[in-house]
Amino acid sequence: MTVARTLLITGGSRGIGAATARLGAAAGYDVAITFATNEAAAASVVRDVEACGRKAIMLRCDSGVPEQIAQAFAEFDRHFGQLDAFFNNAGILGPAGRFVDIPVAQMTSMLAVNSAGAYVAAQEAVRRMSTRLGGKGGAIVNMSSVAAKLGGSFESSDYAFSKGCIDTLTVGLAKELAAEGVRVNAVRPGLIYTDIHDSSGIVGRVEKYKDLVPMKRGGSAEEVGETVLWLLSAKASYVTGVLVDVAGGRGL
Repeated sequence: MTVARTLLITGGSRGIGAATARLGAAAGYDVAITFATNEAAAASVVRDVEACGRKAIMLRCDSGVPEQIAQAFAEFDRHFGQLDAFFNNAGILGPAGRFVDIPVAQMTSMLAVNSAGAYVAAQEAVRRMSTRLGGKGGAIVNMSSVAAKLGGSFESSDYAFSKGCIDTLTVGLAKELAAEGVRVNAVRPGLIYTDIHDSSGIVGRVEKYKDLVPMKRGGSAEEVGETVLWLLSAKASYVTGVLVDVAGGRGL
């Protein structure tokens, strides 16, 4: 009997996380997602995963609180046991503003979730995957952003700053874990049609800037999700430490 592979996604109730959960189920994964506040949205994703004939659970977790991250992973263990694939996706975006006008509290809150939270979550995943620590190996994909190399000037320098941390984490972990059976990569989406842009306060943000994209359009959450699943799969077995732009050519 073939044992299903397992996939844990932080921030899986909406946007790219939710799309990846649904695509992962279609690809044969049993899926666990974390969510911070929107229980109804998380439940909808769980139902869609189960409709594919896969197991699914949702775990309430504020990724800015390390203790809640640890609790979510412990609950994952109780339901699924072995962790095969981890999409380190949870993140937030604050109101847009020029660099000097962004409040310190906004910046530190963003770092707590997007950077420190991702760091802690990666630690939890590695403790379960590393062959040095008794695991069976696995794959991690971190959620970065093309903003990490564009800088987020005039609007979201705090967000870009937080995602630059993810790029550094990805490369460092990939080198450290390569001999322990764990591959670590990152996706760097560009302008993607998801509701995270609502948090910036800029109405129609993707439409406003899509002409800056060489492909002259925004991307879909599914396009990013497909890239994530490829990086997590055995088809990418010799790929680690790579930052994959899913941005229609923006940032080249």
